[in-house]
Amino acid sequence: MRKATSSHVYECTVDTFWDVFLSEEYTRKFYLESLGFPTCEIVSQSETERRMRVVPKLDMPKAVTKVLGDSFGYTEEATIVRDKSEFRWKMKPNAMGDKLRTEGSIRVEAVGDDKCRRIDEVLVEAKIFGVGKLIESSAEKQIQDSWRAEAAFFARYLREQKKD
Repeated sequence: MRKATSSHVYECTVDTFWDVFLSEEYTRKFYLESLGFPTCEIVSQSETERRMRVVPKLDMPKAVTKVLGDSFGYTEEATIVRDKSEFRWKMKPNAMGDKLRTEGSIRVEAVGDDKCRRIDEVLVEAKIFGVGKLIESSAEKQIQDSWRAEAAFFARYLREQKKD
């Protein structure tokens, strides 16, 4: 099992962060354009929940992609608690669901006038003999890379929205 955390500061209020982060336009652009995922579909979203299906672009060792398969994808099931400024999510993979666990949270806090800090935490667990640790480390690397990509994408998206 692996745990990872990340923190980024954005030039916006906590409310603006959530308005952007939870918008369908932002979500689709981030996953499809920034991360290059072939598929990102928001299945349902309300004030308290979001469910989406994605097929990620896998950048993992061949042993991992062989185990996961060519059509690996997952459903993200999230709970949104805006008054606590929290987003908790779980990935439900379309393959080996009983052997793979990935879940995490996003918390956002104000850090001054018109600034906020996003804090991500994730837990990755793969119970697959022989390649479990490799899957965990590869998944953690991809998650860390996606956090860095999202920090840059979010900042750029905010700037573009302010111009409009």
